[in-house]
Amino acid sequence: MSVQALYTAASGMDAMQTKLDVIANNLANINTTAFKRDRANFEDLLYRDEVYPGILDSNQNATPVGVEIGLGARVQSTQKDYTQGTIEQTGRELDVAIEGRGFLIVNDPVKQGPVYTRSGNLDVNSNGQLVIGSAQTGRLVDPPINIPNDATNIVINANGQVMVRKVGEIQMTQVGEIQMASFVNPDGLLKIGENLYQSTDASGQAQLGQPGQLGLGILRQSSLEKSNVEPVKEMIDLITTQRGFELNSQAIQASDQIMQQIANLRR
Repeated sequence: MSVQALYTAASGMDAMQTKLDVIANNLANINTTAFKRDRANFEDLLYRDEVYPGILDSNQNATPVGVEIGLGARVQSTQKDYTQGTIEQTGRELDVAIEGRGFLIVNDPVKQGPVYTRSGNLDVNSNGQLVIGSAQTGRLVDPPINIPNDATNIVINANGQVMVRKVGEIQMTQVGEIQMASFVNPDGLLKIGENLYQSTDASGQAQLGQPGQLGLGILRQSSLEKSNVEPVKEMIDLITTQRGFELNSQAIQASDQIMQQIANLRR
């Protein structure tokens, strides 16, 4: 038992702590509209090769195995789980849920460009423009859609067409179309909070289209997509992560005790 055992077990504790942070975030967002859970992936670190496999023995035969001692673990990545969340009926005409692939497009005045979301709790601002229902920042749906002041009924169909019925009219009038975006690698999107994603070089450029076309999902009016976090699964992961953290801490204690015994042998 050497000092290396302390660092190896410590790397395991650090990795488990990161996984615990990911699980805690998933559980905290169990009721967040259209939230997509994250998963922590691990990888082993470098190895100390004391004997390489395949070296020649005294009879000039290659050995089948060697002696390799691992130096711990670390978090390799966190990946998003885009599994469809349950669609819940809300009865509110400006709520839309995405059933299938894709994101709604909104303009962010802070980022000065488009950002993307699956949270379809839409609203109308004081100028009659369709926006994301946020108390922090007014973000317009892109392309812009204006709802007339005298609109008595709003219909958003599965293909993204927004139609209104005005006072004194029987027929509905189309006032715009909601576009959606998809990405070659949605795992490469950057989560920036407030249910928003930002494109990166890893995600690729946004591919725009109408709902129901080019592999994009469709819209469900008067509905919202719920979080895809499964409480039972997260609790199981929480327990196993906690046990893994405790085992690594016990390995540190065992290593420390053995080193103390070795030191006492010299007295």
